[in-house]
Amino acid sequence: MKKTLITISVLLSCTSFLSACSYSEAEKTDSAAVAAEKKAADFWPDISFATANHDEVEQRVSALLKDMTLKQKVAQVIQPEIRDITIEDMRQYGFGSYLNGGGAFPENNKHASVEDWVSLAEKMYQASIDDSVDGSSIPTMWGTDAVHGHNNVVGATLFPHNIGLGAMNNPGLITQIAEATSKEVKATGIDWIFAPTVAVARNDRWGRTYESYSENPDIVGAYAAAIVKGMQGDMRDGVIDEYHAISTVKHFLGDGGTQDGDDQGDNISTEQALFDIHAQGYVHGLAAGAQSVMASFNSWHGKKIHGSKYLLTTVLKEKMGFDGFVVGDWNGHGQIEGCTNENCPQAMNAGLDIYMVPTSAWKPLYHNLIEQVQQGIIPQTRLDDAVRRILRVKVRAGLFEQPSPANRVLAGKSNLIGADEHRQLAREAVRKSLVMLKNKKGILPLSPALRIGLAGDAADNIGKQSGGWTITWQGTGNTNDDFPGGSSIFDGFKAQVESAGGQIELAENGDFTQKPDVAVIVFGENPYAEGNGDISNLEYQRGEKSDLALLKKLKSQGIPVVSVFITGRPLWVNPELNASDAFVVAWLPGSEGAGVADVLLKSNDDEVKFAMSGKLPFSWPADPSHDEVNYGDGKTPQFSFGYGLSYDDKDNLSNDLSESIENQANEAERELPVYVLSTQKPWQLEIRANGESRIMNSNTASLNDINVRTTDRKVQEDALLIRWEDAGTVGFYTPFSEDMRNFNAPNSVIAFDIKGSAIAGTRVGISCVNSCAEEVNLATFTQDTEEWQEVVIPVQCLIDTGTSLGAVQSAFSLHRTQPGELTLSNLRYTQIAGTLPACE
Repeated sequence: MKKTLITISVLLSCTSFLSACSYSEAEKTDSAAVAAEKKAADFWPDISFATANHDEVEQRVSALLKDMTLKQKVAQVIQPEIRDITIEDMRQYGFGSYLNGGGAFPENNKHASVEDWVSLAEKMYQASIDDSVDGSSIPTMWGTDAVHGHNNVVGATLFPHNIGLGAMNNPGLITQIAEATSKEVKATGIDWIFAPTVAVARNDRWGRTYESYSENPDIVGAYAAAIVKGMQGDMRDGVIDEYHAISTVKHFLGDGGTQDGDDQGDNISTEQALFDIHAQGYVHGLAAGAQSVMASFNSWHGKKIHGSKYLLTTVLKEKMGFDGFVVGDWNGHGQIEGCTNENCPQAMNAGLDIYMVPTSAWKPLYHNLIEQVQQGIIPQTRLDDAVRRILRVKVRAGLFEQPSPANRVLAGKSNLIGADEHRQLAREAVRKSLVMLKNKKGILPLSPALRIGLAGDAADNIGKQSGGWTITWQGTGNTNDDFPGGSSIFDGFKAQVESAGGQIELAENGDFTQKPDVAVIVFGENPYAEGNGDISNLEYQRGEKSDLALLKKLKSQGIPVVSVFITGRPLWVNPELNASDAFVVAWLPGSEGAGVADVLLKSNDDEVKFAMSGKLPFSWPADPSHDEVNYGDGKTPQFSFGYGLSYDDKDNLSNDLSESIENQANEAERELPVYVLSTQKPWQLEIRANGESRIMNSNTASLNDINVRTTDRKVQEDALLIRWEDAGTVGFYTPFSEDMRNFNAPNSVIAFDIKGSAIAGTRVGISCVNSCAEEVNLATFTQDTEEWQEVVIPVQCLIDTGTSLGAVQSAFSLHRTQPGELTLSNLRYTQIAGTLPACE
């Protein structure tokens, strides 16, 4: 029998909180990084996570595998979502696992009780072991994104997002947070957590920066080990006990290093940099015993990770020795070249073990996989290896021995959801995550005996302070009532100030009934998650500046101003810093906002209660164009990685920071192609009519008698021929929103070439998350003709006054209610000199 052994053979070049790896552009872009699939480079470590019951586990898995049919094996590699399957589906197919995505709840009830969650888990489990239909009694397992606490469940403890936890640099506290999260997850009957995220974000424009602990791979590596240990326990005797859940290190590999911080984009790092920077969370997380790895949406040198046999198999499984399973991300297999959500043998052949297929696509995918194994497109040995890995983890997780979800030791214990000890732990994390950038004349900490005014739209807003992945996927649509037991930042101030005999007033707009001794303004980013969070520029409130106006208004009244900044990433806030006497970055503190007041206020006897101790886990930009600035890269940030004032430090911001933009001449993006020769990313052409939609994936598309096909103008298929026989819209949409505020400038236009006899009656529009647009009449800017003509429409004609383009979902659409035909080419956003056409 083998002894418990954890071995890591790796030499790290980055070894402390204040030393990070840096790489030249030549290293990052070296095309030799993408070699043909070959033996993994020597720097990939051989990690062994051997357990005392290894032989028994393998014998049991082999016995199970031997008796399984092809259909039963394929069912193990299918992971549907609770909104797309029924209990009877589980009974009929016996899926190996299922998930709830962000914003998915039992019976679609946002306020589902703990009992409701457990009830669904129990029903799915019983259906999975019911062999009356599918002949299988292998238990299923439920996976969930508990990325900062059990964040899908109303009333759960929400910890600071990863970026705030990184500011603590405290692996011990991370382990406790992971343990608390695991307990709350297990209380709802769920087996498996899609965490930790171990991305090393290198470009702060990325909308998932807040899911990264740091730009420093050392911190990420240390945290990965700590959180895996907390979630899974020590796996004594090789088994995850009933108090812990299966953990997932994600997203393998390089999601934090894509070009321009583009979510799901392309990472062009060398293989050495991929290992040194982006792989350290896996080196340490796998060594700590993580049983699953989630594949990433991004590409490496143009090849989607979901389809990379070199990374998923040669590196991860063979060289690093990972013997758990690789699960895909949300239909990520469908993004592989030549694949769809319903059909993708390439993913399994590359090394994917579980298809996350959270739509109705699961059924055709299931049948296609069966046929592909029968035809030898997917080798039987590859399917068997995938199922072996899944069963191995299920055995290690004790799913065959544990009672059903409703009868497990923590199941249904609603007192664990938002338990006081968990909330106190989260509050401690809030205190330790705060980073102070400015403290003029030592204004902080404040005496609670003062008259204190709180303002800003985040002062009393638990949803905003919690950010994305909070109850709903994007973290939007929540009110304070959705956080029973939680506290806003105002709640913390109110309790402590009133206890000390001081006075407090909340006025979001800063219109206080009585002039306060000091104003605490809480402001920052609105919630967002992946995709929608990507931005093109790091200037805070670019083109809006309402929060800066609030700061200046209070300063002009002679009121000292303390700013508390809610953010998921470093942003250029020099004007806001200059308008503040003190400036504290609170990141996204979660449900326990009262922890902010713990640090910013003194005790009743005028002593410091809690130290200001947080340090920047990311370099802070000195210019909006500093989208990629990391320690050791030769750039000069405004505040260096590791910076953070304590209450004992002398403030070094005696003079105002520069508010000029270094690269002002390049600040405005000059041109953005939408359809130039072909549809340009991130846009996709879509037909919409009568509540239905159809994406154009080839050179033709049709829906409800609306037809689109490519045609030749100057070169092959460089134009689109659009025919309407019925009412509908043809437009260019993005699955997420796109930051296009660079085209708020007065000289910005939508330019395109068009011909056709259907100009009259055609409406042109754009659309944003916040209803930024109205349609305009195409005939206002051109005329019916069978000849090509260039059309220029000022962007300002399409956006309401004062509304930004910060979250565009459709860059251009054509809508008709009558039959007609148009041909479109060379569509782009651009900026021109001279007089612009008048709006209608």
